[in-house]
Amino acid sequence: MTQFKKTSVALAAAALASGAAFAQSSVTVNGVVDIGFSHRSDSFFDHQKSKNSVDSGQSTGSRISFSGAEDLGNGNKAIFMLEAGFSTDTGSHADPAGQLFNEQAYLGLTGNWGTAIAGRLVTPRHEFLRALDPFHAGTTGSYRNVYNDVPLTDVDRVNNTVAYVSPSFSGFNVTAAYATDAVGEENPGGTGDARVIALLPRYANGPLDIGVSYQHIKIKAPSGFSDTKQKQWTLGGSYDFGALKLSAAYDSAKLDDGSYSDKLKTWLLGVSVPFGQHAVQASWSQSKYRIADRSSGEKARQWAIGYTYDLSKRTTFYSAYSSIRNDDRRTSTVGDAHHPVLPEGEGYQKGFQLGLRHAF
Repeated sequence: MTQFKKTSVALAAAALASGAAFAQSSVTVNGVVDIGFSHRSDSFFDHQKSKNSVDSGQSTGSRISFSGAEDLGNGNKAIFMLEAGFSTDTGSHADPAGQLFNEQAYLGLTGNWGTAIAGRLVTPRHEFLRALDPFHAGTTGSYRNVYNDVPLTDVDRVNNTVAYVSPSFSGFNVTAAYATDAVGEENPGGTGDARVIALLPRYANGPLDIGVSYQHIKIKAPSGFSDTKQKQWTLGGSYDFGALKLSAAYDSAKLDDGSYSDKLKTWLLGVSVPFGQHAVQASWSQSKYRIADRSSGEKARQWAIGYTYDLSKRTTFYSAYSSIRNDDRRTSTVGDAHHPVLPEGEGYQKGFQLGLRHAF
């Protein structure tokens, strides 16, 4: 189960089609530096009612990226990206396991026929839901908060992957991907490998963005044991009215290892209202986790509100507040605030953040 909690998703790279926009022959260095203050409080610990901290990557993970392209002629290009995360508050590498390019690392080809890449990639489902979440999967308001305490968890990067993104047909394209082991290097005989198949048809044209994500994860078990499988469907969309943007998503996942079957269902509703250099975000999300050997489901509900102010095209001030209510042993938290024990009955956690993000 521990390995499965590290793997749960399929991939894609809708954003990778942007490789065609690279210059004829170029290498670009860019990135994000993000840091801020956070305050969290909860009912999980008697001895620690609140926590104050200065944290890196509250809104967007701090990172440095190297990307480039080479013109191969006839409209074709070779493209690559190497992207490493770091902690602004300590100056250390963001991955304690020492994975150098822990954000993304890929090499591929792009042209009028589409984009094909291989390496460590952002999952298609994460990119899609990030576009629908008013908080872009960051700050205490992230939709991912209600996923972080159950085996059917959300993971946004996957290793050993090949992906294809079709050309856009009036805003419609399809991403397909396959991973031989989403966690680390492939194992001898394939035992323990988390193999992933993913498909994401998506239409994004003008104010409308809608898509359906399907992912199938299979962890190969030793001989004589049942494989662990997860199937997950995600349906979502958004519409930008100009004065405000509305978004919604529904996700259904089922985990089966041959002896039990757990289910997780999640809903997200969001709104963002831009006005000049300002913007206000708000969201409501809920997940219901039903364990096979229990008659009732465990619920987590979150509401969040945020504010951003663009100091320039590259520098943004942000703030966010969220509140999570857990029912029946759920322990969802706002980010990585605490690692709570299992409370009997209800529990809550609240979080507030102020921060600054600079893109270079």
